[in-house]
Amino acid sequence: MTTTTVKPTTGAAMPLAGHLREGRRRITRVAAALAVGMVVAYLLSDQVLDVLRAPVVEIAQSRSASINYDSITGAFDLKLRIALFGGIAVSSPVWLYQLLAYVAPALTRTEKRYAFGFLAAVIPLFVGGCAAGVAVFPRIVELLAGFASAEDSTLLQASYYVDFVMKLVLAAGVAFTLPAFVVVLNMTGLLPAATIARSWRGITIGIVVFSALVTPAADLLSMFLIAVPMAVLFGIALGISWLHDRRMLTRAGTDTPAAPTLEGVR
Repeated sequence: MTTTTVKPTTGAAMPLAGHLREGRRRITRVAAALAVGMVVAYLLSDQVLDVLRAPVVEIAQSRSASINYDSITGAFDLKLRIALFGGIAVSSPVWLYQLLAYVAPALTRTEKRYAFGFLAAVIPLFVGGCAAGVAVFPRIVELLAGFASAEDSTLLQASYYVDFVMKLVLAAGVAFTLPAFVVVLNMTGLLPAATIARSWRGITIGIVVFSALVTPAADLLSMFLIAVPMAVLFGIALGISWLHDRRMLTRAGTDTPAAPTLEGVR
């Protein structure tokens, strides 16, 4: 009589209890990273406030201008807000990775490569966009406050002012990640490179409109600091998409398409 050895099945579905343990383990890591990020951001909150205060100090050289707190706890609440937003930003690589790692077992090998490649691209793009927002916000504050006459005082409520700057910086960061979404849509087959090339006029108008919304239209330098990098990033996204489409067609045994150009596009 021969005996048969049964090998354990690989890739078996994880039971619900295992999913719960895995989720709890990753949530614990996210919470720890967020706590560390918040502590770091709180310790750096004075330096952050110095950066935020710089354009107001510049305005104060020509007329009365200051940042004001509307309650006794206003200064402490503002530092907590900076700590929270800063903690989320500082810990973002950790919690984004943990989120992808949690859902990765349900993805195919190709989907995993796209997901982690997207994460590796989005983080530096977002950081670069936020850096551009930090670079232009002093000019924006000075320009908008400059509409007041020299006899008037500029008294800025601290919470409103910080929210304004953070929304501006966040908008710039998100805008810089849009080309990465274009590449992902192309690699999933939803957005061919030829379609991106044909839409160059609409993309250009969208970049200009967005740059005008997040920066005063009268300040062309600040507008260019947002619009030019976005245009370059979309150009890079078009190049990557074209290379991907050419490789896919080559694998399929068809003729290699010509590189998409803007000439003759209607």
